[in-house]
Amino acid sequence: MYYIVYYTLYLFSLLPWFIIYGISDCAYFLTYHVFGYRKEVVMNNLLTAFPEKTEEERISIAKEMYKRLIDTFIETIKALSISTKELNKRFQANYEVVNDLYETGKNIQLHGGHFFNWEYTNLAYCLNIKYPFTGVYYPLSNKIFDKIMCDLRARFGSILIPAPTFNRQFLKIAKGRYVLTLGGDQNASNLSAAYWLPLFGKMAPFVTGLERMAVAKDTAIVMCTTYRVKRGYYKSEFALFTTEPTTLPKGAITIGFRDYMEQQIRLRPENYLWTHKRWKHKFDAEKYSAMVLENEK
Repeated sequence: MYYIVYYTLYLFSLLPWFIIYGISDCAYFLTYHVFGYRKEVVMNNLLTAFPEKTEEERISIAKEMYKRLIDTFIETIKALSISTKELNKRFQANYEVVNDLYETGKNIQLHGGHFFNWEYTNLAYCLNIKYPFTGVYYPLSNKIFDKIMCDLRARFGSILIPAPTFNRQFLKIAKGRYVLTLGGDQNASNLSAAYWLPLFGKMAPFVTGLERMAVAKDTAIVMCTTYRVKRGYYKSEFALFTTEPTTLPKGAITIGFRDYMEQQIRLRPENYLWTHKRWKHKFDAEKYSAMVLENEK
């Protein structure tokens, strides 16, 4: 069954771009206007983040976000057959920020969020970064599609670690050179161990593992974002945050990521995945006060 599904998708990926995007336009219409996929979540998130905007402005952001979300899914299928030349034509970045660190002997943690198109980001980073490129993923419940996505993401050599077994598998990788890319905008699973910080003025739990691991491994930290230049073409930007994480005060790395992510979202709100509930956990001051950083109280 795997091969039937894979080669069906592969044949689909060979279609010309204009047909691919025609299909994407139809899928967007159904997703937004007919089925209203997670529309209430999206609009509530946008109201929380941008209360100063009019409803019409927030609806415009939502519509554009849905278009980019559907494009990301369609472009991901296209990536099954995309050449390295074509990918590098469509995806560019200031890779020197990362590659210049290679000779220093420092390993790197890349901290990013769910900016479109994250699948092309994974492929292009792997192609153009000197370090062995490592990513963490959450396995899909459907075994066939999980294998297809793993094969796609590892197509140019990415090392993939399932989130449930990350601690065990990363021990071996950490002995050598690596770039580890991590999503800092995931909701923390353990709220009592999270850093609670205001995000767009409303408290949200941030995972502490990224910061703790960077300090433990003494890795350089680079913030990263990706955004669409025009349909099918993307640019990624790297910003060096620190090469000495052990010298920073507690919470500085997490706060730095929060500030970076919020800045990038404000610049291009339609470029962020608003379909997940970033503020689904209510802040209980009495229960979680110990995890609010002193300079954020």
